[in-house]
This record gives sequence, structure tokens and C-alpha cells, in this order.
Amino acid sequence: MCDTCGCNITPGNRHLVANGGTLSRTEDGKAAVTVLRSLLDENDLQARHNREHFDRHGVLAVNLMSSPGSGKTALLEATIDALRHEFRLAVIEGDLETENDAQRVRAKGVPAVQITTGSACHLDAHMVHDALHLLPLEGIDIVFIENVGNLVCPASFDLGHHRNVTLLSVTEGDDKPAKYPVMFRAADLMLLTKIDLLAVLDDFDPQHAEAALRQLASRAPTIRLSVRSHEGLDAWTAWLRRELSAQRQRVAQHDSAHPAVQPDGRRLHPRTAATARPGYVFLPAKP
Repeated sequence: MCDTCGCNITPGNRHLVANGGTLSRTEDGKAAVTVLRSLLDENDLQARHNREHFDRHGVLAVNLMSSPGSGKTALLEATIDALRHEFRLAVIEGDLETENDAQRVRAKGVPAVQITTGSACHLDAHMVHDALHLLPLEGIDIVFIENVGNLVCPASFDLGHHRNVTLLSVTEGDDKPAKYPVMFRAADLMLLTKIDLLAVLDDFDPQHAEAALRQLASRAPTIRLSVRSHEGLDAWTAWLRRELSAQRQRVAQHDSAHPAVQPDGRRLHPRTAATARPGYVFLPAKP
């Protein structure tokens, strides 16, 4: 999995691939450290193509990111119920294995393409591109991309989407933004989920979680939400309406939007930073 996304380069071994490091050059004399940057650069080229595809069809693409079990699929089910008579929705599901989440979405009458990544801990733009050709985008208003459950790697890969939504469940701990800053700096919106459990999980302080997000210099709005009690669901759907309206205005002006990028992302993705401004199918990722 780490060879896929470059997670194998860590603060502990970075000196090995830095200039002069023992692994900084391959046997043929080429710089090995450029491999990660090249992979990201190719990803960003594909992401730009995906974004153009979304924009051409007037679609808003929203990337849902979180740790496993935070409630992404339950949020999608509740969102479908709330908006099914107002907008046409579609979903791209990412998991290492199984088609379970896509089946839950399809049971709601919404088209869903399942991507199984095998060992990869995130989706990338190439996987999403393959899925796009299996979705009927002509009649879709919003595409949700449910990324692989992981609080690190998904934040570093542009999929061609417009907005990042990061979920934080009250079962996880209110210090997660501080402990996983890469993910939360990339959020355009933070959802505090499962807040109906606060009555029994009194060690989670929503204000503390929101303060931790602000300490990352993030201005992303936050919504406290429970799909069981429906608290916060109106605020969530209102945010989606505003974002879709803004997307339609951009499309009319031949403009586009990029999701938030955390600072390291600007360094690793120079191309993105420079330009920032029902048939159901099971889709395995390419080997």
C-alpha cells in the first residue's frame, strides 16, 4: 500500500532519499526521489481531466473523507432520503474489498460504482476516471465520492472533485484535527457526526474539536450532525445547495473550483496549486 501513495517516505527515513542519501539515486543513476513527485504529477493531470468532465456536465463533485466507521455511508443514505425529490445524485464508493457500501446506496435507488483498491489506502484520479465512464453523468447534479477510510493519505490526492468534506465522529476523540492535521487542513467542511451519542460519550467536546481545527489555520465551517436524530441534517443539505448553486454559476462563466489543499500538498502538487482557482457496476481497480 505504501508504494502506491508514497507513505514509505517518512521523517525517519527521508534522509535516505534526500540529496546525497544512499537511496537518492537508482542503479541507473536517476534520482529515485522523483518517483513520488512524478506519480503525483500524473495523478494531477488525470484529476484535471476528471474536473473538466464534471464541469462539462454541470456536476458538483464532493469527496467524503474520514477514518473507518465515522458514518460516511449512513450520511449518504440520509442525504439521499432528504434530497431525492430535489436533486439527482450518484456515488462512487472506495473500499479495499467488498461491494457492501455500494449495495446500500443502490438500495436507495441511486446509481453507485464500487471501486475496490486492493491494498491501496486511498482513491486516486485514475480510479475515479474509470468509474466516471460507468456513471450516467448527463442527468446527475451531485456526485459523492466516498473515499477509503483513512485519516491521512486521501488528503494528498486530487480526484478532480470540487470540495472536500471531512467527517469526525464523536466516538473518535476531539483531538483528531490536532493529531491528523494533513486531513483536516484539506477540509472545505468538517462534519461532527453521531452527535446523538454525546449523552453517553461525555469525554468528547465539540468545541474542543472545532478549536483544534481553527488552530490549523482552517476557516472551514463545521456542522454538528446526527443521521439518527436528523439534527444538523438541514444545515448539511443547505451547504450542498449553496455549493451546487455556486458550481452552476462557475460553469456558466467557464470557471471551475479546486478543493482545499494542505500546505504540503501545494509543495507536492505544484500543477494543482498553480491552476487552483441506473446501471450499476462493480469496478475493480486496475492492478
